[in-house]
Amino acid sequence: MPVLFAALLLSISPHATAHSLFDSQGPEQWSAGLTALLLGVFWVLYWQGSRRRSPGRWSSLVFYLTLLLAILSLLGPLDDWAKTSTAAHMTQHMLLMVVIAPLWVLCRPLPQLAAGWGRHLRGLWQPALRMARHPLYMAYLHGFFIWFWHVPRFYMLAVEDPWWHLIEHLCFLLSAGLFWWAILRASARNLPLALLALLFTLMHTGFLGALLTFASSPLYGEARSLQDQQLAGLIMWVAAAIPYLMAAAWLARRWYRQLLAQGRL
Repeated sequence: MPVLFAALLLSISPHATAHSLFDSQGPEQWSAGLTALLLGVFWVLYWQGSRRRSPGRWSSLVFYLTLLLAILSLLGPLDDWAKTSTAAHMTQHMLLMVVIAPLWVLCRPLPQLAAGWGRHLRGLWQPALRMARHPLYMAYLHGFFIWFWHVPRFYMLAVEDPWWHLIEHLCFLLSAGLFWWAILRASARNLPLALLALLFTLMHTGFLGALLTFASSPLYGEARSLQDQQLAGLIMWVAAAIPYLMAAAWLARRWYRQLLAQGRL
């Protein structure tokens, strides 16, 4: 609860957030309000469900800390810096895709969401979870959104229009959530495919990061320096690779132990 209280204060404080509901105007204010509302509904459903079905101390702590990180990433100063800095924008993207999404998958909030009023939303997430039984399909879907929103035309559309920026974030967060669900909750039979999906994602995101790093001119407008773009590329290529490599090592260990148990090694 203290974490939640701090998060809610941050979400409305004009000094702590870029898209304050008090400072911004027009579409920016409305999109910020909708972002805060979606995060608030997500928390309320989880909190209500936690009272009926306890998630455990560590799972609850991870959920609330990740919620706080999501608020800071989407409504904090980083979101304002992302308007003029490719590196800040990339940091925001990577936080959503390789930190926030997998942490929420690890804390397994669906039982709590279902125990609250979220049981009425089961019809929305159950088909998605059935899709997540196919790791490679989720990797393709997630990869499509990554490349789509880094095409210069669509990248700048999200930077210049707060509604498209919100849609971009939803695409990243939801597709990453399905991807990490398929990876981190892969069945024993799907371990090889999950590992392949993870390595595929590592390779194509690394390739995109390398393109940004070695480009000879700014791809996202002359207002953004080449050095800033190169830093963004390194964030995607190097820093964001760490969670993928950690997950790959964990999956490889699971697969190795499974093969040992089956007497195939």
